[in-house]
Amino acid sequence: MSEVPEDMYYTKEHEWIRVEGDEVVIGITDYAQKALTDIVYVELPDTGEELEDMEEFAIVESVKSASPIFAPLAGQVTAVNEELDDTPELLNEAPYGAGWIIRMRLSNPEAVSTLMDAAAYKAEIGE
Repeated sequence: MSEVPEDMYYTKEHEWIRVEGDEVVIGITDYAQKALTDIVYVELPDTGEELEDMEEFAIVESVKSASPIFAPLAGQVTAVNEELDDTPELLNEAPYGAGWIIRMRLSNPEAVSTLMDAAAYKAEIGE
């Protein structure tokens, strides 16, 4: 069984979104990191970059494959997790904590409500 925290939102592409004030933090789910196996590299976007809904913003490479990561919603990147440059395995070790990927200020903060809650995501992944 994958860990699926109740206080976050999720996408069908296995990203999680946590609302923190007027920003959101985005990463990949426990389910995604297990499917990818050992993560060895993360290509990060630039701070200040403007992203559209479902625009690819990062690439996660594992010993098995390379996978694009998509912005669940439109907005501006306000921070990137530069620790992932040297320790990409944080995505495996702490996908909901130290393994976050970016922070964003959303163009439309209310759009978060269109994403899946924990129960819907668990149903999506069959758990």
